[in-house]
Amino acid sequence: MNPGAQLSELRSRFDAAGPAAGTEETCGHPDGVRATARIRATYNGRVTTLPQLRSDGPFHLRRMRTSGKAARVGIIGAMSAPLGGDRLALEITAEDRAELDVTTAAATLALRGPTTAPATYDVRLTAGEHARLRWLPQPLISAADSNLQQTYTVSLAATSRLLLREEQILGRANEKPGHLVSRIRVHHAGRPLLDQHTAYGDPAPGWDGPAVLDGHRAVGQLLVVDPELDVTRAPTLLREATKDGCAVLAPLAGGPALLATAVAPTSSALRELLDEALGHALGE
Repeated sequence: MNPGAQLSELRSRFDAAGPAAGTEETCGHPDGVRATARIRATYNGRVTTLPQLRSDGPFHLRRMRTSGKAARVGIIGAMSAPLGGDRLALEITAEDRAELDVTTAAATLALRGPTTAPATYDVRLTAGEHARLRWLPQPLISAADSNLQQTYTVSLAATSRLLLREEQILGRANEKPGHLVSRIRVHHAGRPLLDQHTAYGDPAPGWDGPAVLDGHRAVGQLLVVDPELDVTRAPTLLREATKDGCAVLAPLAGGPALLATAVAPTSSALRELLDEALGHALGE
């Protein structure tokens, strides 16, 4: 049996077992998956190599073809995750002068699972001096009755470059979203650059009101950190608030960084807005 089939079989057994007697749901499910996958990229003087590529749990890591000196890794889901009670983590490091692109093969779907306890999904990104790290996953879908706490912890050297894209789809077609809490914490050259906390879906208050999503179901952001960025610009409204969504691009205090935030009715409209924001950020 291949590793993906083994993981799927284990997950099926976990789901069928249900919560253990006497177990508090707030402590997570005893059969929830605990997994940490690791990617480490180094520069050997000519190209970027991958001395560590460790798959775990639902994360199957695969080297992808690329041109130039960069390395590229695709993350393939080996089983349904995250479900309630899961504790999942990705640790991604681009060492000095390495260039690393990481993406996912498909959208990540957060589901309820055998418990209403929250799942956690921690993404830890580290980039060394003169390194370039691009984290460009497919969207995260918050399905009905799911409960997910997602955290990005980013550590950047003074001369490193980062491109981070986050896309969240609140509910599948004709369903309400689950509860989704997301936090992004970024340190640049040892100093705080960004610490942002968002919450969507019940019981978060006011998340669907006119001051937040205004009925939209796709929300995302794009963070660009680069020592060569022009951060003297004023915030830019890329599109006026319409039924097709809107986005704003703004510099961050304390660092060579621009942050784009967008809301849209659909995943495709959101991606279009974020791509437009990236073009503005790079002066294209």
